[in-house]
Amino acid sequence: MLALTAGDPSGIGPDIALSAWLSRRERNVPPFILIGDPAQMTARARRLGLDVPLGITRPDLAVAQFDTALPVLPLEAQFVDTPGAPNPLNAPGIVESIDRAVELTRQGATSAIVTLPIAKKPLYDSGFRFPGHTEYLEHLANSDSGLDDIAVMMLAGPELRTVPVTIHIPLASVAATLTTRQIVAVGRIVARDLQRRFAIQNPRIAVLGLNPHAGEGGAMGLEDVDVILPAIEILRNEGVDAFGPAPADTMFHPRARAGYDAVLCMYHDQALIPAKMLAFDEAVNVTLGLPFVRTSPDHGTAFDIAGSGKARPDSLIAALRLADMLARNDRRGA
Repeated sequence: MLALTAGDPSGIGPDIALSAWLSRRERNVPPFILIGDPAQMTARARRLGLDVPLGITRPDLAVAQFDTALPVLPLEAQFVDTPGAPNPLNAPGIVESIDRAVELTRQGATSAIVTLPIAKKPLYDSGFRFPGHTEYLEHLANSDSGLDDIAVMMLAGPELRTVPVTIHIPLASVAATLTTRQIVAVGRIVARDLQRRFAIQNPRIAVLGLNPHAGEGGAMGLEDVDVILPAIEILRNEGVDAFGPAPADTMFHPRARAGYDAVLCMYHDQALIPAKMLAFDEAVNVTLGLPFVRTSPDHGTAFDIAGSGKARPDSLIAALRLADMLARNDRRGA
């Protein structure tokens, strides 16, 4: 049983959760329990004209109920149902849903976490001080375990897996921020989780250069030689099948993709543009490096179409399926 967080209820999260449940049979959707507000979900289903019975339940009963009703674990907080208009009053429930999903999964009551999209500004306006979902999940994992887990973002689609080493920072800051140590840390986690959770016995990792043509031996910048190449050498010495720095403009055509299982990218758009180009409706955001499995649809809240019936559940269904597979592999110790 997967734990599905509520996300921002003013976005398309409720819409795609309802649609995913309606598609459960023909699209082989694994069972999930939504941690949310039953009244708000009822209101959204009514607005969309969808016949979705809700089962107010708990995780140990949800699997048996999933075929006939959408299982919902009620929050203590209540949501204001305002499609398309994010409301800071919903922030406590959004955060509570994430907290409870992590708690249930750490306890073994649910097998993995799938998060519906959130918007940062309403959370910031209510006092939330984490950059986003991933950083908050990293905080929860570390505060619970006392460890120092690093959350790594992967975009996973049917044909490509990309990992940005630096994420939500200005492009102008990437060169100064990027370090050999950071690349090595991310590479280790990617290699480990490709083995353990994706069941790839000997993962091959391509490492992209930062500059055009991977710097051309320093002629177009020294970062590829001074920062990225030493990281690759460290990873290879540790037994990781990593290669590069490779020019980014030659690594995403079909023949190149056949030569690796994942690619480490140096900045956000270097990773996300090819991932979304190849699988805009099917790509999944996967968080590696945490003691639990977490996936998410690779799109935002889409406030402009919330409650309109236009939202497609494809990426959510892909996220649910992938979370189920990764959790099964993790339990088997793949």
